[in-house]
Amino acid sequence: MSINDHLPPSVANEGTTDSQLGYRPRLPDFCNLGIMLRMVVLVNVMVIGAALSRSDLVSEISGFWRQFLLISIVAQPAIILSLLASCGLKPVISKLTYWRGVSVIFALEALIGGLFWYLHSSVVGVLSIGDSLTMVQFCLFFLIATAVVLFYFDLRARSLAPALTEARLQALQARIRPHFLFNSINAVLSLMRDEPRRAERMLEDMAELFRVLMADNRQLRPLEDEIALCRRYLEIEQIRLGERLNIDWQIDHMLGPALVPPLILQPLIENAVYHGIEPQRGEGVLHIAIGTSTASSKQLVITLTNPFHTKSTHVSGNRMAIANIRERLQLHFDAEAGLSAEVVDSQYVVTINMPVTFTSTDNLGTT
Repeated sequence: MSINDHLPPSVANEGTTDSQLGYRPRLPDFCNLGIMLRMVVLVNVMVIGAALSRSDLVSEISGFWRQFLLISIVAQPAIILSLLASCGLKPVISKLTYWRGVSVIFALEALIGGLFWYLHSSVVGVLSIGDSLTMVQFCLFFLIATAVVLFYFDLRARSLAPALTEARLQALQARIRPHFLFNSINAVLSLMRDEPRRAERMLEDMAELFRVLMADNRQLRPLEDEIALCRRYLEIEQIRLGERLNIDWQIDHMLGPALVPPLILQPLIENAVYHGIEPQRGEGVLHIAIGTSTASSKQLVITLTNPFHTKSTHVSGNRMAIANIRERLQLHFDAEAGLSAEVVDSQYVVTINMPVTFTSTDNLGTT
Protein backbone atom coordinates (compact mmCIF):
# COMPACT_ATOMS: atom_id res chain seq x y z
CA MET A 1 0.00 0.00 0.00
CA SER A 2 1.47 3.37 -1.00
CA ILE A 3 1.47 6.66 0.86
CA ASN A 4 -1.03 8.02 -1.67
CA ASP A 5 -3.53 5.38 -0.55
CA HIS A 6 -3.72 7.15 2.80
CA LEU A 7 -3.75 10.73 1.56
CA PRO A 8 -6.89 12.72 0.72
CA PRO A 9 -7.96 12.33 -2.94
CA SER A 10 -7.11 15.95 -3.74
CA VAL A 11 -3.55 15.45 -2.56
CA ALA A 12 -3.11 11.98 -4.02
CA ASN A 13 -4.31 13.09 -7.45
CA GLU A 14 -2.01 16.07 -7.57
CA GLY A 15 1.04 13.95 -6.87
CA THR A 16 3.05 13.57 -3.71
CA THR A 17 5.91 16.01 -3.22
CA ASP A 18 8.99 15.59 -1.06
CA SER A 19 7.58 18.00 1.53
CA GLN A 20 4.35 15.97 1.76
CA LEU A 21 6.45 12.89 2.43
CA GLY A 22 8.16 14.66 5.31
CA TYR A 23 11.44 14.95 3.37
CA ARG A 24 13.68 17.98 3.18
CA PRO A 25 17.29 17.82 1.94
CA ARG A 26 19.73 17.95 4.83
CA LEU A 27 23.32 17.03 5.47
CA PRO A 28 24.10 13.95 7.56
CA ASP A 29 25.10 14.41 11.19
CA PHE A 30 28.87 14.01 10.89
CA CYS A 31 29.18 13.60 14.68
CA ASN A 32 26.95 10.50 14.71
CA LEU A 33 28.86 7.23 15.16
CA GLY A 34 26.61 5.34 12.77
CA ILE A 35 27.13 7.99 10.10
CA MET A 36 30.89 7.85 10.62
CA LEU A 37 30.94 4.08 10.22
CA ARG A 38 28.96 4.22 6.98
CA MET A 39 31.27 6.90 5.57
CA VAL A 40 34.37 4.87 6.40
CA VAL A 41 32.89 1.80 4.70
CA LEU A 42 31.84 3.75 1.59
CA VAL A 43 35.23 5.44 1.20
CA ASN A 44 37.09 2.15 1.66
CA VAL A 45 34.95 0.55 -1.04
CA MET A 46 36.02 3.38 -3.35
CA VAL A 47 39.66 2.88 -2.28
CA ILE A 48 39.37 -0.77 -3.34
CA GLY A 49 37.93 0.36 -6.67
CA ALA A 50 40.77 2.81 -7.18
CA ALA A 51 43.34 0.12 -6.35
CA LEU A 52 41.73 -2.26 -8.85
CA SER A 53 41.80 0.38 -11.57
CA ARG A 54 45.56 0.95 -11.03
CA SER A 55 46.60 -2.70 -11.00
CA ASP A 56 46.22 -5.86 -13.06
CA LEU A 57 44.39 -8.09 -10.61
CA VAL A 58 44.28 -11.07 -12.93
CA SER A 59 48.04 -11.36 -13.50
CA GLU A 60 49.35 -10.12 -10.17
CA ILE A 61 47.46 -10.15 -6.88
CA SER A 62 50.37 -8.47 -5.14
CA GLY A 63 49.98 -5.50 -7.48
CA PHE A 64 46.47 -4.89 -6.17
CA TRP A 65 47.58 -5.07 -2.54
CA ARG A 66 50.49 -2.73 -3.26
CA GLN A 67 48.14 -0.15 -4.75
CA PHE A 68 45.55 -0.65 -1.99
CA LEU A 69 48.14 -0.13 0.74
CA LEU A 70 49.65 2.83 -1.10
CA ILE A 71 46.28 4.57 -1.30
CA SER A 72 45.25 3.52 2.21
CA ILE A 73 48.37 5.01 3.76
CA VAL A 74 46.88 8.39 2.93
CA ALA A 75 43.17 7.59 2.61
CA GLN A 76 42.61 6.25 6.13
CA PRO A 77 44.02 9.26 8.02
CA ALA A 78 42.32 11.49 5.46
CA ILE A 79 38.94 9.92 6.30
CA ILE A 80 39.55 10.47 10.00
CA LEU A 81 40.58 14.10 9.49
CA SER A 82 37.58 14.72 7.23
CA LEU A 83 35.17 13.32 9.81
CA LEU A 84 36.74 15.32 12.64
CA ALA A 85 36.72 18.53 10.60
CA SER A 86 33.11 18.00 9.44
CA CYS A 87 32.00 17.28 13.01
CA GLY A 88 33.81 20.36 14.26
CA LEU A 89 32.10 22.52 11.62
CA LYS A 90 28.63 21.15 12.47
CA PRO A 91 27.56 24.26 14.46
CA VAL A 92 28.45 26.44 11.45
CA ILE A 93 27.00 24.19 8.76
CA SER A 94 23.75 23.73 10.69
CA LYS A 95 22.99 27.44 10.19
CA LEU A 96 23.42 27.23 6.41
CA THR A 97 21.02 26.11 3.74
CA TYR A 98 21.52 22.61 2.35
CA TRP A 99 23.38 23.63 -0.81
CA ARG A 100 25.59 26.14 0.98
CA GLY A 101 26.44 23.42 3.46
CA VAL A 102 27.29 21.10 0.57
CA SER A 103 29.56 23.78 -0.90
CA VAL A 104 31.39 24.13 2.42
CA ILE A 105 31.88 20.36 2.62
CA PHE A 106 33.26 20.20 -0.94
CA ALA A 107 35.64 23.10 -0.26
CA LEU A 108 36.80 21.39 2.92
CA GLU A 109 37.43 18.09 1.12
CA ALA A 110 39.30 19.81 -1.70
CA LEU A 111 41.57 21.46 0.89
CA ILE A 112 42.17 18.16 2.69
CA GLY A 113 42.79 16.47 -0.66
CA GLY A 114 45.50 19.00 -1.49
CA LEU A 115 47.20 18.53 1.87
CA PHE A 116 47.19 14.77 1.61
CA TRP A 117 48.38 14.84 -2.00
CA TYR A 118 51.58 16.35 -0.65
CA LEU A 119 51.82 13.56 1.92
CA HIS A 120 51.10 10.93 -0.73
CA SER A 121 53.80 12.30 -3.03
CA SER A 122 56.31 12.33 -0.18
CA VAL A 123 55.56 8.69 0.76
CA VAL A 124 55.86 7.53 -2.84
CA GLY A 125 59.11 9.44 -3.32
CA VAL A 126 60.77 8.24 -0.12
CA LEU A 127 59.68 4.59 -0.33
CA SER A 128 59.77 4.30 -4.13
CA ILE A 129 56.71 2.04 -4.09
CA GLY A 130 54.83 3.29 -7.08
CA ASP A 131 53.87 6.20 -9.28
CA SER A 132 52.61 9.33 -7.62
CA LEU A 133 49.18 10.67 -8.46
CA THR A 134 48.88 14.23 -9.70
CA MET A 135 47.28 16.81 -7.45
CA VAL A 136 44.27 17.03 -9.79
CA GLN A 137 43.76 13.25 -9.65
CA PHE A 138 44.03 13.21 -5.88
CA CYS A 139 41.64 16.13 -5.29
CA LEU A 140 39.26 14.66 -7.87
CA PHE A 141 39.15 11.40 -5.92
CA PHE A 142 38.31 13.31 -2.74
CA LEU A 143 35.54 15.27 -4.48
CA ILE A 144 34.06 12.17 -6.12
CA ALA A 145 34.15 10.32 -2.79
CA THR A 146 32.39 13.27 -1.13
CA ALA A 147 29.74 13.39 -3.87
CA VAL A 148 29.09 9.64 -3.59
CA VAL A 149 28.78 9.83 0.21
CA LEU A 150 26.39 12.79 0.14
CA PHE A 151 24.34 11.19 -2.65
CA TYR A 152 24.08 7.96 -0.64
CA PHE A 153 22.83 9.75 2.48
CA ASP A 154 20.38 11.81 0.42
CA LEU A 155 18.92 8.62 -1.07
CA ARG A 156 18.78 7.06 2.38
CA ALA A 157 16.95 10.10 3.77
CA ARG A 158 14.42 9.92 0.91
CA SER A 159 13.82 6.22 1.57
CA LEU A 160 13.22 6.84 5.29
CA ALA A 161 11.19 10.03 4.89
CA PRO A 162 7.86 8.22 4.37
CA ALA A 163 8.25 6.84 7.89
CA LEU A 164 7.68 10.38 9.19
CA THR A 165 4.48 10.76 7.21
CA GLU A 166 3.43 7.26 8.22
CA ALA A 167 3.90 8.23 11.87
CA ARG A 168 1.57 11.19 11.45
CA LEU A 169 -0.99 9.17 9.48
CA GLN A 170 -0.96 6.39 12.05
CA ALA A 171 -1.46 8.97 14.77
CA LEU A 172 -4.52 10.29 12.94
CA GLN A 173 -5.96 6.95 11.85
CA ALA A 174 -4.56 3.81 13.47
CA ARG A 175 -3.46 5.03 16.87
CA ILE A 176 -6.58 7.08 17.59
CA ARG A 177 -8.70 4.00 17.14
CA PRO A 178 -12.48 4.27 16.77
CA HIS A 179 -12.94 2.25 19.95
CA PHE A 180 -10.83 4.77 21.91
CA LEU A 181 -12.81 7.75 20.63
CA PHE A 182 -16.14 5.95 21.16
CA ASN A 183 -15.28 4.86 24.71
CA SER A 184 -13.92 8.28 25.62
CA ILE A 185 -17.10 10.03 24.47
CA ASN A 186 -19.20 7.52 26.39
CA ALA A 187 -17.08 8.17 29.48
CA VAL A 188 -17.69 11.91 29.11
CA LEU A 189 -21.43 11.39 28.72
CA SER A 190 -21.53 9.24 31.84
CA LEU A 191 -19.83 12.02 33.83
CA MET A 192 -21.66 15.09 32.52
CA ARG A 193 -24.66 14.83 34.84
CA ASP A 194 -23.00 13.71 38.09
CA GLU A 195 -19.46 15.08 37.67
CA PRO A 196 -19.53 17.90 35.11
CA ARG A 197 -16.10 19.24 36.12
CA ARG A 198 -14.41 15.87 35.44
CA ALA A 199 -16.27 15.63 32.13
CA GLU A 200 -15.04 19.11 31.18
CA ARG A 201 -11.50 18.17 32.14
CA MET A 202 -11.71 15.01 30.03
CA LEU A 203 -12.89 16.97 26.99
CA GLU A 204 -9.98 19.38 27.45
CA ASP A 205 -7.57 16.44 27.56
CA MET A 206 -9.08 14.97 24.40
CA ALA A 207 -8.83 18.32 22.60
CA GLU A 208 -5.16 18.71 23.60
CA LEU A 209 -4.40 15.14 22.56
CA PHE A 210 -5.94 15.57 19.11
CA ARG A 211 -4.26 18.96 18.67
CA VAL A 212 -0.81 17.44 19.21
CA LEU A 213 -1.50 14.39 17.09
CA MET A 214 -2.66 16.51 14.16
CA ALA A 215 0.36 18.83 14.32
CA ASP A 216 3.50 18.58 12.19
CA ASN A 217 5.50 15.95 14.07
CA ARG A 218 8.78 16.04 12.15
CA GLN A 219 10.89 18.07 14.59
CA LEU A 220 12.32 16.90 17.90
CA ARG A 221 10.63 18.28 20.99
CA PRO A 222 11.37 18.35 24.75
CA LEU A 223 10.84 15.13 26.65
CA GLU A 224 8.79 16.99 29.26
CA ASP A 225 6.25 17.92 26.55
CA GLU A 226 5.91 14.27 25.58
CA ILE A 227 5.39 13.36 29.25
CA ALA A 228 2.70 16.05 29.60
CA LEU A 229 0.89 14.63 26.56
CA CYS A 230 1.10 11.11 28.00
CA ARG A 231 -0.31 12.28 31.32
CA ARG A 232 -3.30 13.80 29.55
CA TYR A 233 -3.86 10.59 27.64
CA LEU A 234 -3.63 8.50 30.80
CA GLU A 235 -6.08 10.80 32.58
CA ILE A 236 -8.62 9.94 29.90
CA GLU A 237 -7.92 6.24 30.23
CA GLN A 238 -8.00 6.52 34.02
CA ILE A 239 -11.54 7.89 33.88
CA ARG A 240 -12.57 5.15 31.46
CA LEU A 241 -10.90 2.20 33.21
CA GLY A 242 -11.05 3.41 36.80
CA GLU A 243 -9.14 1.35 39.37
CA ARG A 244 -8.17 -1.22 36.73
CA LEU A 245 -5.42 1.13 35.58
CA ASN A 246 -2.51 1.96 37.88
CA ILE A 247 0.46 3.99 36.68
CA ASP A 248 3.88 3.80 38.30
CA TRP A 249 5.91 6.82 37.18
CA GLN A 250 9.67 6.57 37.77
CA ILE A 251 10.85 9.84 36.24
CA ASP A 252 12.54 11.68 39.12
CA HIS A 253 15.90 11.60 37.33
CA MET A 254 14.72 12.23 33.79
CA LEU A 255 16.14 15.11 31.72
CA GLY A 256 13.02 17.12 30.89
CA PRO A 257 14.64 19.54 28.36
CA ALA A 258 16.25 16.67 26.39
CA LEU A 259 14.87 16.49 22.84
CA VAL A 260 13.11 13.35 21.60
CA PRO A 261 11.10 12.43 18.50
CA PRO A 262 7.45 13.43 19.01
CA LEU A 263 4.95 10.67 19.75
CA ILE A 264 7.78 8.36 20.79
CA LEU A 265 6.12 7.44 24.10
CA GLN A 266 2.36 8.04 23.78
CA PRO A 267 1.75 5.28 21.19
CA LEU A 268 3.63 2.78 23.36
CA ILE A 269 1.58 3.78 26.41
CA GLU A 270 -1.59 3.42 24.36
CA ASN A 271 -0.48 -0.04 23.27
CA ALA A 272 0.33 -0.96 26.88
CA VAL A 273 -3.17 0.05 28.00
CA TYR A 274 -4.86 -1.57 25.02
CA HIS A 275 -2.91 -4.86 25.07
CA GLY A 276 -1.91 -5.15 28.71
CA ILE A 277 -4.41 -3.39 30.98
CA GLU A 278 -7.78 -3.76 29.21
CA PRO A 279 -7.63 -7.60 29.02
CA GLN A 280 -6.99 -7.77 32.77
CA ARG A 281 -9.88 -8.96 34.91
CA GLY A 282 -8.49 -7.12 37.90
CA GLU A 283 -6.23 -4.14 38.22
CA GLY A 284 -3.08 -3.83 36.12
CA VAL A 285 0.05 -1.76 36.63
CA LEU A 286 1.81 0.20 33.91
CA HIS A 287 5.43 1.01 34.86
CA ILE A 288 7.08 3.98 33.11
CA ALA A 289 10.76 4.57 33.92
CA ILE A 290 12.84 7.34 32.31
CA GLY A 291 16.45 8.19 33.10
CA THR A 292 19.99 8.00 31.79
CA SER A 293 22.04 4.87 31.23
CA THR A 294 24.13 3.64 34.16
CA ALA A 295 27.04 3.19 31.74
CA SER A 296 26.79 6.65 30.19
CA SER A 297 24.95 9.82 31.13
CA LYS A 298 24.78 10.67 27.43
CA GLN A 299 22.22 7.91 26.72
CA LEU A 300 18.54 8.42 27.54
CA VAL A 301 16.70 5.21 28.50
CA ILE A 302 12.90 4.83 28.52
CA THR A 303 11.34 1.59 29.79
CA LEU A 304 7.66 0.62 29.70
CA THR A 305 6.42 -2.51 31.46
CA ASN A 306 2.87 -3.87 31.37
CA PRO A 307 1.14 -7.25 31.84
CA PHE A 308 1.49 -9.64 28.91
CA HIS A 309 -1.36 -11.79 27.65
CA THR A 310 -0.49 -14.67 25.33
CA LYS A 311 -4.01 -14.77 23.86
CA SER A 312 -4.08 -11.13 22.84
CA THR A 313 -5.68 -10.60 19.43
CA HIS A 314 -3.92 -7.31 18.75
CA VAL A 315 -0.30 -8.41 18.44
CA SER A 316 0.05 -7.26 14.82
CA GLY A 317 -1.03 -3.72 15.68
CA ASN A 318 1.46 -3.60 18.50
CA ARG A 319 4.29 -4.77 16.24
CA MET A 320 3.37 -2.17 13.63
CA ALA A 321 3.66 0.66 16.17
CA ILE A 322 6.99 -0.64 17.49
CA ALA A 323 8.38 -1.00 13.96
CA ASN A 324 7.31 2.56 13.14
CA ILE A 325 8.96 4.01 16.26
CA ARG A 326 12.14 2.01 15.56
CA GLU A 327 12.28 3.51 12.05
CA ARG A 328 11.88 7.05 13.36
CA LEU A 329 14.61 6.50 15.95
CA GLN A 330 16.90 5.30 13.17
CA LEU A 331 16.05 8.35 11.08
CA HIS A 332 16.86 10.81 13.86
CA PHE A 333 19.78 9.07 15.59
CA ASP A 334 20.94 6.25 13.28
CA ALA A 335 22.94 3.54 15.10
CA GLU A 336 23.07 5.55 18.34
CA ALA A 337 19.44 4.73 19.19
CA GLY A 338 17.45 1.53 19.41
CA LEU A 339 14.26 -0.12 20.61
CA SER A 340 13.82 -3.60 22.05
CA ALA A 341 10.71 -5.48 23.13
CA GLU A 342 10.64 -8.72 25.13
CA VAL A 343 8.51 -10.74 27.52
CA VAL A 344 10.01 -11.13 31.01
CA ASP A 345 8.11 -12.98 33.76
CA SER A 346 4.69 -12.45 32.15
CA GLN A 347 5.48 -8.76 31.65
CA TYR A 348 5.90 -7.07 28.28
CA VAL A 349 8.95 -4.79 28.45
CA VAL A 350 9.75 -2.15 25.83
CA THR A 351 13.07 -0.32 26.14
CA ILE A 352 14.14 2.72 24.14
CA ASN A 353 17.64 4.17 24.22
CA MET A 354 18.75 7.30 22.40
CA PRO A 355 21.42 9.99 22.70
CA VAL A 356 20.79 12.86 25.10
CA THR A 357 20.59 15.97 22.93
CA PHE A 358 19.50 19.52 23.66
CA THR A 359 19.99 20.88 20.14
CA SER A 360 17.43 20.43 17.39
CA THR A 361 18.68 18.42 14.38
CA ASP A 362 16.03 19.78 12.03
CA ASN A 363 18.56 21.55 9.79
CA LEU A 364 21.41 19.14 10.22
CA GLY A 365 19.92 15.82 11.17
CA THR A 366 20.95 12.21 11.12
CA THR A 367 20.17 10.66 7.77
